[in-house]
Amino acid sequence: MTEQEKQTTQSPAASAVSRRDFLGALASAGGAALALAALEQFAADPQVALAACEEQIVQSTLQTGQSSADWKALDVLERMRLELLRALQKPQGERRWVMVIDLRKCVGCHACTIGCVAENKLPPGVVYRPVIEEEFGTYPNVARRFIPRPCMQCENPPCVPVCPVRATFTNAEGIVEMDYERCIGCRYCLTACPYSARVSDFGFTYTEELPVIQGLLGTQTADDYERVPNFEYGKQYAREGRASPVGNARKCHFCQHRILEGVLPACVTTCIGRATFFGDANDPESLVAELIASPNVLRLREELGTEPRVYYLK
Repeated sequence: MTEQEKQTTQSPAASAVSRRDFLGALASAGGAALALAALEQFAADPQVALAACEEQIVQSTLQTGQSSADWKALDVLERMRLELLRALQKPQGERRWVMVIDLRKCVGCHACTIGCVAENKLPPGVVYRPVIEEEFGTYPNVARRFIPRPCMQCENPPCVPVCPVRATFTNAEGIVEMDYERCIGCRYCLTACPYSARVSDFGFTYTEELPVIQGLLGTQTADDYERVPNFEYGKQYAREGRASPVGNARKCHFCQHRILEGVLPACVTTCIGRATFFGDANDPESLVAELIASPNVLRLREELGTEPRVYYLK
């Protein structure tokens, strides 16, 4: 029997001994002391320990000069997260946030819609990311496809110039924002948007018409939850009376409050089919840069010259 065959037929017991020997050598080199110190730090303050661990991951990612080619073995969400952290090291004007949606993977589960509603505390009638269902083909050979439709974050947004009080604008990163304090609720921008990506907040709640029944648990708790402040555009907005954002036009903003903290948009992380991708298109090694260079990519209503930053793969 050759030496290679002996290694191939090595018993599990021998492999276990090798692992024990390795761990013993590690412990003798001080590994056990380091592990014990890490456990003690975690027990004392878990949040601080996890934050320190995350900071080490970020620094090692940015300092070693790794490219996305080294990350292709990672889960796609982890790869996009690392690329997001890398993009945040650049000045705002050098980033170009884009979203790519693979229509071949979308199953119409609406998880992205619900995740967006939960993340942004959206009331009835306000949906940032609906999923449009389309039937195509000729009977009996018909099929359905699902088209998630967030705000297109147009580079030439028609909604911006029609606003009489300049309440909507494009920020340095190319995201079309809303200034709730300035908005007067005229809804001109809703009419101007060719994608119907803007909605108006009329101040409704899901629980306002529910009867209050003795012994019925959860009604008041649900109402309290609906009035919890949301944190769009880096500000806190409490739903009290007719104050903003009640009465304002509202829209998707790529979860800007998340991406600036190094967290992917809610619709990306909740997609069960990994059909939604997000990142910096100005990074030639990013996943989204690869996807938008595909021959099967398209954008909605390109003939209007809006230059949307949401791409679809068909």
